[in-house]
Amino acid sequence: MIIPNSVEELATYVEKGRNVFFFTADWCGDCSFIKPAMPEIEAAYPEYTFIEVDRDVYIDVAIEWGIMGIPSFVVIEDGKETGRLVNKLRKTKEEVTAFLTSVKS
Repeated sequence: MIIPNSVEELATYVEKGRNVFFFTADWCGDCSFIKPAMPEIEAAYPEYTFIEVDRDVYIDVAIEWGIMGIPSFVVIEDGKETGRLVNKLRKTKEEVTAFLTSVKS
């Protein structure tokens, strides 16, 4: 999982490639629930690069992208959003993989 160091670096992942943006925060219990499953999810979808976006560090990006709850996932391929799993609910590994499979199809 890539953790960008600046908004400029984050923007480079939006512009090119097949990327999954994982919006999270240290204080978020539901984020902590899904984090241990993320390495397995990443391994199951090698065609994607996963980018961890700390909602508190990149609050302006979260607002601009309409991220109202975390954990949330946004898939962007070469600058175009192709899917989003954005809400305030806890997500299971099965829900995230079902979402990524539906986007991939």
